[in-house]
Amino acid sequence: MAAAATARDARLTMAPSAPCAAPGALWLCLRVPTLPVDVFTRAWPVDDPLRPFVVSSGGHYPRVVGTNGAAAAGGIVAGQLISAALALVPGLATRDRDDGAEAAALADIAIVVLAFTPATCLAPPDAVLADIGPSLQLFGGLRALVGRLLRSLRAQGYAPLLGIAPTADAALLLARAGRVQPVLELAALPAALDDLPLHLLDLAPRACDVLRAAGVTTLGAMRALPRAGLARRCGTAAVTALDRALGRIPAARAPYAPPLRFAARLPLPAPVEDTQALGFALQRLVQQLAAWLTARGLGVTRLTLTMVHEPHMRLRGIPSTEVMFALGAPARAVAHLQGVLRERIARVALPAPVEALLLASEATAPLAGRNLELLPGDEAHDVAVPLLERLRARLGDDAVTVLAPCAEHRPELAQREAPRSPAARPPAAAAADRSASAAARQAEALPPRPLWLMDATQPIAAQLDRQPWILRDGPERIESGWWDGRDFRRDYFVAETPDGALMWIYRDHRYGVDDGEWFLHGLYA
Repeated sequence: MAAAATARDARLTMAPSAPCAAPGALWLCLRVPTLPVDVFTRAWPVDDPLRPFVVSSGGHYPRVVGTNGAAAAGGIVAGQLISAALALVPGLATRDRDDGAEAAALADIAIVVLAFTPATCLAPPDAVLADIGPSLQLFGGLRALVGRLLRSLRAQGYAPLLGIAPTADAALLLARAGRVQPVLELAALPAALDDLPLHLLDLAPRACDVLRAAGVTTLGAMRALPRAGLARRCGTAAVTALDRALGRIPAARAPYAPPLRFAARLPLPAPVEDTQALGFALQRLVQQLAAWLTARGLGVTRLTLTMVHEPHMRLRGIPSTEVMFALGAPARAVAHLQGVLRERIARVALPAPVEALLLASEATAPLAGRNLELLPGDEAHDVAVPLLERLRARLGDDAVTVLAPCAEHRPELAQREAPRSPAARPPAAAAADRSASAAARQAEALPPRPLWLMDATQPIAAQLDRQPWILRDGPERIESGWWDGRDFRRDYFVAETPDGALMWIYRDHRYGVDDGEWFLHGLYA
């Protein structure tokens, strides 16, 4: 390198070498080099006997981009022609590389990380960076935080490589090199990075060629070069990349923000003809949805699951199978959502094999967090799917009617049919909900009411003449409705029939008669 320097080189030479990394920062890099394969194979259990599978580059002469374990055991390696791979393993399953699915998977990983720190950013094509320093105390230290994060990602089918360092660029370099030992101090970065290969640093191809021609193959050798000469020969970007890795200058990275609407597509490595075989893939999607809901502080109230059929079936006029359903209340628990979805798709008859699943949120609502308990084991509680959700999923929305209380004393007017889809209610329904809540609180102070009211009250004088009933409770006077022409004046009793059944009966005093006629209005369970 020439010793002479321009004015620009002089400024580079005099640049301060003091650390510029944020105090307390500790960056975690999650790198998934198997992402091209994972976007397909994560739809199947790890211990499932999956046949050999590879991802192809596509085009006229496709090559192997990645393999699963079964294909690698058969002698197939990345870069091999697909024709040669098929000669080695005749039953090989192949899928073309899906760049869109890989980008979406990287975003899904970032959403999971957002539950641990808001300082999360993408590092395409296969890494996510996060500043976990401020979160260490909250999650019980580095080991506990990383262990919990890895369990969450493995539950979604990802097994990332880790890199931990005081700067984001250094963490990325360590993950690319496979160095799992964390570097916790900024002063230890030069020694930790010096022996790393130069190709791990994001340099322009021309800069790499110049350094390689000069015999520079490691970051340590590059760091030993005069800064002015390095900038003149390889460009200021090379010096900047090295300084960012060592924490000499700050590295500005755009934080990742989750989308306003959840929509995740999960391709399958092989077509599926039975909805029962979609259970594991559905679990992966539900876990993604739960992570997105947690990151945004929401609960989902209405979902759409689309089962995408093979292209040649769509050309034959068979569209994708779409299932829509609503939940009774906002939810984001994995066990709850998964139970409802499985019940719902169990009734679906597939017209053609499914090659991908698409889960989308149609409506959401704010969902407050839950207070943690003092003792350990707080997260071990099982989440039961409410009966209402199971009935709706198994029988359909039209088969289930939900009744809501109204602020009305007359029993036949004290309830109304609630909307089938809570997310589809107009804004005016909020006032009705408040009225229903007030009615429910008022009903708590009333005597017990029967769950089964007659469509029309029935006179029972003839039955009482044959054999008398026993009055167990009452009377309860209800007198109302003078303002709308539907007024009445009744005394209600709980009565026991000769065969032991409990009935809700009343004597009508509307016309001022002390011994008015008896009517049956409801039955107790």
